[in-house]
Amino acid sequence: MTSEIHQNENRVSDRALHFLKVLVERYIREGQPVGSRTLAKDTGLDLSPATVRNVMSDLEDMGLVISPHTSAGRIPTVAGYRLFVDSLLTVRPPSDDDIANLRTRFEGPADAKQLIETASMLLSGITHLAGVVMMPRHERHVFRQIELLPLAGTRVLAILVTSDGEVHNRIIATERQFSPAQLEQTANYLNEIFTGQDLRDVRKRLVEDLKHTHQNMDQLMTRAILLAHEVVESAEQKDDCFIAGQTNLMGFGELASLERLRQLFDAFNEKREILHILDRCIAADGVQIFIGEESGYALLDDCSVVTQTYRVDDQVVGVLGVIGPTRMDYQRVIPIVDVTARLLAAALRQ
Repeated sequence: MTSEIHQNENRVSDRALHFLKVLVERYIREGQPVGSRTLAKDTGLDLSPATVRNVMSDLEDMGLVISPHTSAGRIPTVAGYRLFVDSLLTVRPPSDDDIANLRTRFEGPADAKQLIETASMLLSGITHLAGVVMMPRHERHVFRQIELLPLAGTRVLAILVTSDGEVHNRIIATERQFSPAQLEQTANYLNEIFTGQDLRDVRKRLVEDLKHTHQNMDQLMTRAILLAHEVVESAEQKDDCFIAGQTNLMGFGELASLERLRQLFDAFNEKREILHILDRCIAADGVQIFIGEESGYALLDDCSVVTQTYRVDDQVVGVLGVIGPTRMDYQRVIPIVDVTARLLAAALRQ
């Protein structure tokens, strides 16, 4: 996607880029297709209607704008938004009132959970989008020991203990019944391989091994990988996020169909895919922006996600951001997300 954007940028004239910037900004404000006459007026350029139409046609040929339905106006495509965000955006710093509001809400004694809830509500309240904040992850959880105990039928109780003493229990439904001796052998095998390793590294290894399950593996290895993956994934799922302001999305026409809202709210309630998106941002540097299908999650094809990591003791422990329509006010949202991440990190350190 990035290489395509640079190619588009190189192909687009300065005048066409100016038109695209003005078109995107107006569409973000009003949510209506922008016609050539309106665009000519907004750009402030003394151009003939034919010239304006030709520029718009060029932008459309490059996949940066489209004409929805039979409308005479144009709206940005994902590629158009991406070019706008990467090259044409003028970021608007938060107002003094916004910053003062944020600072005040983070003051006073609070535990991590309260601070995370506060941050999600603040992001939602200031941006009028859905605010999402991942609970802090202390990624240095180390695999200490796993035990596997038989339950009734084909169920197995898996108990994972990490180096900080945290215990993760998971009841796993297996395809067949295992004897206590088989489960003990499996647990011993896993403990020999993974004890002392970072839990995230363990999960990566298991995910990779799962791709090759049943291929060149004996029964013990296959059984161990399948069972361990279940319990380690369960431990990872203890990571949570707080989402506030989902109902703000009802105010945007492109998201306001009952079926689309139901699907979005289901995704917010279930959280798994949202957490997967946030997880992709953990290792990233700076503000990350997923526009439309860039998130890889079909339900968010009409949405954008803007995120920033937050740090404690110079270690990234979480991600926060907002979810809204692709026509969100990026120039205002991006700095709000960035400032909130910094203030949350400062509050957690205290």
